Parts: sequence; C-alpha cells; structure tokens
Amino acid sequence: MPRLRLPVLDADPAAPFPPAAAALREPDGLLAVGGDLSPVRLLNAYAYGIFPWYSDGQPILWWSPDPRMVFRTDALHLSRRFRRALRTLPWVATADTAFDEVVSACATTPRPGQRGTWITPAMRAAYGALHRLGHAHSIEVREAAPEGRGALVGGLYGVAVGRMFFAESMFSARSGGSKAALGALALRLAHWGWPLVDAQVENAHLRSLGAEPWPRERFLREAARLAALDAPPVGWTERFGALPAAALAG
Repeated sequence: MPRLRLPVLDADPAAPFPPAAAALREPDGLLAVGGDLSPVRLLNAYAYGIFPWYSDGQPILWWSPDPRMVFRTDALHLSRRFRRALRTLPWVATADTAFDEVVSACATTPRPGQRGTWITPAMRAAYGALHRLGHAHSIEVREAAPEGRGALVGGLYGVAVGRMFFAESMFSARSGGSKAALGALALRLAHWGWPLVDAQVENAHLRSLGAEPWPRERFLREAARLAALDAPPVGWTERFGALPAAALAG
C-alpha cells in the first residue's frame, strides 16, 4: 500500500473517530490508522459504521466504505434449488454455542483468489473478548446428531450493537453451509425486529444473496438509529434456539 496521510487514532480507546465522510475514495473507505482493538474502541467504531480490516504485520486500519453492502433481513435471497435442498438436509442452526470454533474456521477456510487471512490472532482475541462481554455472536450450522453436537458445516460471526448486526465473516465446510447460517440469522433477526445486517463491502456472492449497495450516508443514518435502540438482555443461545434447516425453505 502506498504511503498515505491518515489520521492516527488517539491512545484513549474512548476517543472519537474522524467523521466517515473524511474516508479516502481510494482505497475506498480507509479512514484512520492505529489505536487498539479494545472492546470500548471496537464498540465505538461499530456504532459509527466503522470496522477494522488489516493484514498481519500492518498497523490497524479502520474503514467506512461508500457504498456499503447491506442485507434487509426480510429480503434475503436463497435460490429455489437451495430451498428445496434445505427441506432434506439434516442441519440445525444455533447461536453462540461455538464462537471460537466459528471464528477459527472463518480464519482458516481456504477462499478462491485469497491468500492468508485478515483474521489475525489479535483479531481473534479481540472478538473473543467482545463475545464474552455479550456483544459478538456466532451462528453455527451443524449436522443433526442424536447425541451431542454434530459436525460443523458452516457459520458466521459478527457484532451486535443495539438492534443492528454487523457481520464480519462466514465460512462453509459443506456446500451451502454459510448460506444456511446467513438465512438462519436473517430469519431470527427479522422476527426480533432487527431489519438490517451490515455486509461491509461489495462482491458478487453477497449480491446473489440479496445484499444491496447503500450510499454510506444512508447506511450510517440507519445504523446509528438501530444501534441506539435497546435490545432484550436475554442470551442469544436461549433466544435463538435450535432452528432446523427446513425452516429456511419457506
């Protein structure tokens, strides 16, 4: 990356971020550098539509791209073929039963055209700390098993602030595993009255699932409104329950 003049974050984790409108156009959305991954700073970032994304060996980089990819939880698109398959798959979706395992799988699952991972050991530790505080959540999709827990076939994780969910990464160990996790998340969030899931940056796969590119100003306005709403204090594992894949078939 060429040398750029970027705001350097204050050492105080509660210090404000620069306004998102000040982010660079190229690379799109790069806003600031430095700081740390403490829970206070991360929650402050997400509440203002900012997220960390950097590679091992780089300083921490903070982003707020324009446009922003967003899922409406009542408009996720799963193909008819996949929905038919879901009716027969012995999969069950749960929440927060294997957070570290899901993050590890997101970090280590090979992806076409991608070398390495941005989910560094420091990132894993930071989101693990957020999870233990009740702010970061995972969705797991497993093979149904008569006893114990079946094999993990897909999942995702992200951060909840108020009634806004900021998705971070997802993976598939079996074809369709990540789509089933996203479908389960969208179904539950729509039922809870959480209308949006942040998907960060645009790609063809997200578009095929119904993600929409929103102007950053619109996204930030809606995300701030939802983040300011109260959410029930009930734990996600209990509230989410066990959702059979067939329930996603519509």
